[in-house]
Amino acid sequence: MVKKQILERWWIWLIPAFSILAIFYLYPLIDVIRLSFTNAQVGSSSYSYGMGSWISVLTSVDLLRVIYRTLIFVLFSVLFQLLLGLIVALLINTDLPGALFVKLSMVSAWVVPGIITGVIWRMMYSSSSWGIINYMVKLFGFGSIPFLYSPGWALFSVTLANIWRGTGFSGIMQYAALKAIPKSLYEAAEVDGATKMQRFFYITLPLLKPMILINMVLITIYTFNTYDSIYSLTKGGPGDSTTVMALATYREVYRYLSFGKGAVYAVIMLLFSLTFTFIYYRMMRERT
Repeated sequence: MVKKQILERWWIWLIPAFSILAIFYLYPLIDVIRLSFTNAQVGSSSYSYGMGSWISVLTSVDLLRVIYRTLIFVLFSVLFQLLLGLIVALLINTDLPGALFVKLSMVSAWVVPGIITGVIWRMMYSSSSWGIINYMVKLFGFGSIPFLYSPGWALFSVTLANIWRGTGFSGIMQYAALKAIPKSLYEAAEVDGATKMQRFFYITLPLLKPMILINMVLITIYTFNTYDSIYSLTKGGPGDSTTVMALATYREVYRYLSFGKGAVYAVIMLLFSLTFTFIYYRMMRERT
């Protein structure tokens, strides 16, 4: 009888989880949306409601540039994190020598804080004697590359650093999905004369699609919110050539002390994340 009552009231066990989500996620989200319709300033308790912050951000000449840089940063990061993560997952799934070391390296790259990632890559990009990348470039007879001092190279550099950081996470998730695929499917396909490429496209890839969707959503949201590694690498420069949406939000709040405008940038990031999530969902649904 008691067991039956517990089963009928299963929703009671979800209350703690939903309470935590509401306190730490839902309330801050609603508060950010509310602040975007104010002119709130850091250090001031008085503010008024209105569309001033939205109008100021949407009519700014910087907004389109920030969106363009953000889309470039996100699209290339997501594309190469998925691709390289899949390649690494396929390689370590074959139990090649050194697979354990690769797994540890992938996890290490993922858990390293963004600030540390930026510092490491800043040292590697340096034109000084300790800059390993430019040192290798010079060994081949080429001139030093201004990775962090040229607008075009700077955006490429922060994107490359972010790809390195996120590939481990993508690879671990796809490796876990690969391990869940029954080996009997490959054995049956091999008996039927299927080649390795045919097994990949007709068995591996279709069964990986659900994980790829989850991976794409998580990577996209995570990349949209990336600012720490960019800040430690370039601080959004040179000029504003690497100022993405997350860094623009940080800049508005902590440099210009505007809660309202910072909240507007945060809401725009949320809308982009939801849009990409919806697009991914429709793409994967149409192909299944």
